[in-house]
This record gives sequence, structure tokens and C-alpha cells, in this order.
Amino acid sequence: MNGASGRFRRWRDFARHIRPSVSAELAAADAAERAGDLARAYAHLERAHVLGQGSTREHVRVHLRMLKWGLRHRDRREVRGQMLRLVGAATKTAVGLVPTGNTGGSNISPFRRLPVPADLQAIIDAAP
Repeated sequence: MNGASGRFRRWRDFARHIRPSVSAELAAADAAERAGDLARAYAHLERAHVLGQGSTREHVRVHLRMLKWGLRHRDRREVRGQMLRLVGAATKTAVGLVPTGNTGGSNISPFRRLPVPADLQAIIDAAP
């Protein structure tokens, strides 16, 4: 693999391999929200964000879920923040302009890098 074709293949492979882990975190967020544990639900959305931010499709998918969360809970700050982040995720992910470890919520700068939790880093590292 070399050049743009090789990079595209790696991104596509990464997206395919990371999607089940992102989906598991999104499902855990749904379960926590149904149980009334909003803090735990949002924490799972943040974990999904960290996992998916290397794939445009997954990155956008998680921000859409965060936007829906903000709408359901009438959190204007979260809705505004997610609208901005959706544009960034859709346009900047493919060129590598994402701050690794960022949890994706409107409570943190969209440009701030954070350490990636060890369990999530292991999942990311296992994806091609």
C-alpha cells in the first residue's frame, strides 16, 4: 500500500474494525439513559467519540448522537456545540485534524487533546 490509495484503504479498514466498539459504547449509552443514569450515558457517548474519531463516518455518527442527546435534554449549549463539531468532524477527520483523546462534548474545547484511556487505546491499536 502506498500513496492516497493506501491511506484510504487504511482509513476504511480502521472504520470497519472500530465500528463494533463504537456501536457497543452507543448501546451502553442508550441503556444507561433508559435507566435514568444520564451521567453514565453521556460518559459512554464520550468513550464512543474517542474510539471513533479516527474515522469520518464514526466521528460524525457519534456527534449526531451527541446532538440528539442535547436535543432530548434541551441542552442548548450541547446542541450549539455539537452543530459546530459535526461540521468539523465531517470536514477535518479525513485530513487528520482531530485532537486525539478529546471527548467530543461541548464542555471541552474542540481543539484540546486529552490522554486516551488505556482500555480505549488498546481497542484503537488493535484496529488496522
